[in-house]
Amino acid sequence: MEASTRRRLPPEESRAQALDAARALLIESGPQAITLKAVAARMGRTHANLLHHFGSAADLQRALAERMATDITRQIGVAVQAARSGAGDPAAIVALTFDAFGREGGGALASWVILTGERGVFDPMLTAIRELVEQLSSNPADPADRVFLAETTLSLVLTALGQALIGQQLAAALGLDGEAARGLALRHLLAAHDAQGAPRPSQD
Repeated sequence: MEASTRRRLPPEESRAQALDAARALLIESGPQAITLKAVAARMGRTHANLLHHFGSAADLQRALAERMATDITRQIGVAVQAARSGAGDPAAIVALTFDAFGREGGGALASWVILTGERGVFDPMLTAIRELVEQLSSNPADPADRVFLAETTLSLVLTALGQALIGQQLAAALGLDGEAARGLALRHLLAAHDAQGAPRPSQD
């Protein structure tokens, strides 16, 4: 097993493994855990090996942010597309977005940005979400259609992000269930579709 772990990897595979390790550390232990030394130890590699692929800890962090932006935006895209088409269980739609910021690490990434003040780290995710709204707009010539899609996305993302950062603690302080925000997001999603006259997602 040790020999297999230490085998020489192609550059892309080595970078992918490093980003997987960095993301796992972020989710498990928070942003302060993402160091070149910790990521290298997680992979069974050396500090020098990571420097070769990323140049610095900051470069590794930026690459992680870009990877997470792609993954999380894909999840959000599935949720918004399903909501617009009227397909699927609306609770599952909300769950996709909440999970992207919860167990998939989007909230941990946001807390890292807040702690470090490195707002640029979050730019890849913001860009990806903006591009997603443009791509999903069913009628780009209709400003109202884009606004509706943007507002639906904004509501889902902000609620899911707030839940990931402080949702359970705040809900408990208010005497609510720790996952109450998911119910709020679901009701807002359905109300928005009713107001727009869009097909309501199936609850079958």
